[in-house]
This record gives sequence, structure tokens and C-alpha cells, in this order.
Amino acid sequence: MNSETWAIARFTVLMASLATVLVLPPAVAIGWLLARKQFPGKALLETIVSLPLVLPPVASGLVLLWLFGRRSPVGQALDAAGIEIIFTWKAVVIAMMVISFPLVVRSVRAGIELVDRRYEEIAATLGAGPFRILRTITLPLASRGIAAGAVLGFSRALGEFGATIMIAGAIPGRTRTLAVGIYTLVETGREETAWILVLISAVLAFGAIYVSNRLLDQKGQA
Repeated sequence: MNSETWAIARFTVLMASLATVLVLPPAVAIGWLLARKQFPGKALLETIVSLPLVLPPVASGLVLLWLFGRRSPVGQALDAAGIEIIFTWKAVVIAMMVISFPLVVRSVRAGIELVDRRYEEIAATLGAGPFRILRTITLPLASRGIAAGAVLGFSRALGEFGATIMIAGAIPGRTRTLAVGIYTLVETGREETAWILVLISAVLAFGAIYVSNRLLDQKGQA
């Protein structure tokens, strides 16, 4: 593996790891909300959360491009603060977060729904508040589902292409991920190097999915 392929693989793993860490807190919050609460608009929230799963990734990328571009209020505010998003590593992380978010939420929700509510009710009768119950009972008991979701989200982030190329481009050494690298190498006739990236992607994805499935199997046996 030459220095170029190593740099692309290392960059992708780093960005996917950062995206997973950043996506976990909101995914856990939304997953808990969907698993434990009934409220007006719940079906709408579920639909919005699931949209990145069914929308073409390039469509999600186009939305992100507009959102963080200088014509939108968000983009103008970021520009005024001197924060650059488009065609930077930050755009790669954001694209990965958006695309992996629904998978993480679904796994977190499933993990929390498997937690017996009686434990939470007993803790409440003993005077524990909602946050303490969440922190000491719900999340620890759902930890395998949350971990499986994190690993699954990481594996999805590794293979993200459409949204990434829309909002981050394919800048060598700056925004080129494994998926984008495969595409650009094939376009430029460097198929042998592209196949090396395909192999790296397959190994990383296999490992992530294997770990996720093991966590889910252990959760089912618990």
C-alpha cells in the first residue's frame, strides 16, 4: 500500500470516527425520545429522521450544500464568524453524520425498547429523577444496542460517497475519502490503485459489521 492509499484510508477512518462520536449524543436523545415517549408529531419526527435512508445521497448532499452555502442564513452566519465548511474536512464529517444518523437512531431505539420498564419504574418509586434513571439504568442496559448502532453508523460513514462529493468535493489530501478516492481513481484510469481502496473498504466494512452483529447477538442472549 503506497503513501496515497494509506493517507486516504487513514483520513476516512479518522473522519468516520469523528462523525460517529459527534452523532451519538443526538442519536441517543432521539432514540430515547422515540422509544419512551408519546407526543404529537412523533410520526413526523420518525419520518424526518429516516429520510436520509431513502433519499439519494446526492440529494442529501445538495441540501447540505445549500444549507452551509453563503446564500443560506446558516451559511451567512458561519461566514461572518469566519468558519468555512464547504470543501473542507468539516464537510466530510457533516456528510457522514447525516447519512449514518438514521441507522444509529434505529439501533439505539431498538436497544432502549428492549429495556424492561419495570426497572425504571422501581427507580422512580425510590425517588430517582428522569435523568438519573436514564444515566444509571436505561443507557447501561441498552449499551449493547447503542454500541452496535455506533459501529453500524461508523461502517456506513466509511462508505459514504454521494453527499460527501457534493459538499466536500474530491480534493486530494483534504477531502478525498475511500469511496471518493475509488471513483476519482477509476475516472483517471488508475484502476489498480482503486482496487486497493476497494479491498481496504471491504475489510473495514466487514470488521465493523461483524462487531455490530456480535454485539446484537450478545444483547439478544442477555
